[in-house]
Amino acid sequence: MRSTADWPTRDPLTHRRETSPERTAVIDVESDERWSYREFDRRVDRLASALESALETPRLESSDDTGASSDRVAVLMETRPAFASLVFAAMRTGRVLVPLNVRETPSELASKLERTDPDAVICEAETESLAASSTDRPIFSVDRPSDSTPEPVGSLSQEDGGAAAAPDPVSLERDDPFLIMFTSGTSGEPKGVRLTVGNLLASATASAFRLGVLPSDRWLCCLPMYHMGGLAPVVRSALYGTALVVQRDFDPVETARVVEEYDVTGVSLVPTMLTRMLEAGWREPDSLRFVLLGGAPASNELLERARGAGVPAYPTYGMTEAASQISTATPEQARSHEGTVGQPLVVTDVTVVGDDGTPLAPGESGEIVVSGPTVTPGYLEAGHTDAAFGAHGLHTGDIGYRDREGRLWVLNRRSDRIVTGGENVDPGEVVDVLRAHPQVDETAVVGLSDPEWGERVGALVVPTEPAAVTADDLLEFCDGRLAGFKRPKTIGFADELPRTASGTVDREVVRELLRDEGTDVASLE
Repeated sequence: MRSTADWPTRDPLTHRRETSPERTAVIDVESDERWSYREFDRRVDRLASALESALETPRLESSDDTGASSDRVAVLMETRPAFASLVFAAMRTGRVLVPLNVRETPSELASKLERTDPDAVICEAETESLAASSTDRPIFSVDRPSDSTPEPVGSLSQEDGGAAAAPDPVSLERDDPFLIMFTSGTSGEPKGVRLTVGNLLASATASAFRLGVLPSDRWLCCLPMYHMGGLAPVVRSALYGTALVVQRDFDPVETARVVEEYDVTGVSLVPTMLTRMLEAGWREPDSLRFVLLGGAPASNELLERARGAGVPAYPTYGMTEAASQISTATPEQARSHEGTVGQPLVVTDVTVVGDDGTPLAPGESGEIVVSGPTVTPGYLEAGHTDAAFGAHGLHTGDIGYRDREGRLWVLNRRSDRIVTGGENVDPGEVVDVLRAHPQVDETAVVGLSDPEWGERVGALVVPTEPAAVTADDLLEFCDGRLAGFKRPKTIGFADELPRTASGTVDREVVRELLRDEGTDVASLE
């Protein structure tokens, strides 16, 4: 007999509409508009109907075990309520969402669109031109296209109405694909992470056990919704029946005001954001229960400053492949056990393994491996999936250890990935762009410690001839080829790259040279 806990089920907003229709679902800080769950559900229905009419394709009923499906839609939008609506419109119609980073260049976006092959790109007024220059696929805007809009761009604007009947929500299974999100890896090519409906809902449930949920909770979303840290609260709030407060652009002073004025109880931030807010004088927010602090390591100094200001910071270790959180420390744990990111969430298993894949004893450092219902079934490319998964789950490439109580410490990254302001940067991608300059012979790219961004991108360049190229020349060359957060912030020049005895680039020496002799070029961007 089938258990009542078994799937299939419907999207969480559909259930929430039926269980608590009058509760506040979304608050838009920019306009101060508020929608109940009934009203938000109607907005999603209208968008789902417009999406169905625009694409004129059947809704997804099934997919193979690679997540392959023609029913994909890419999203090129900033954080806003319409993005949240699109999340549930896609889920409601059984489509796979492909969020794209609006800070990337047309060539970077074109590569990702080619790999995911979506039916259409959904944009907004501000990203219409970027979308048009990145693809020849159909483009639809959630806003009314302007007179200067590149042709052709269709409209999904709810202001245009929509006579079509709202589609019935599809039945969802745990393993149904829902998201493809890109994250930088170590191969030089961003990996496409496949996430299922079950991954998102398991993550939301596990997070609730760690952070708690109150009927009065309001989760402030001021991170980009095209990143997991900004998208996860959208799904979680609907599942919990709590309010999502949407701030379209982060600002340290304005975000602090929003927390106070809107009685925000929780917010997701990266360490750079929290640093800026504390520097702006943020102290003892009355309503706030938690600051979920992830995207990059949080220093002990930052956590101490947060404690002194009465800000409840929960340092978190997570990744896109695990649909957000893997482990989260409470403020008390962070104080009593400096450097820990706490125990893993309730449904996540973490194993620390040696080079041979054997689990290590408490206190021994090795690679962190994760498994459980929050973990991706794999990447877009089967080769990436095969390389990442082993006997104990997903190999993260991060080095750490656990103590006898299960608390986790993350020491460093096995890869050379740079995390700057919560954004992942693959050094190989930056190297490829710099080496394409005709006056560059060789280059090495590393992450340098930065008090504001956590890390900044540094490049040591060997020109074809002495003084053949300047830092200004390289920055100009990067323009249009690399997103702003990927461009070097420190550039140094050398006659040759330092190498180890085996001939590989000595990255620690590169860092020392850049710290001692590099030029800070951040102000030249």
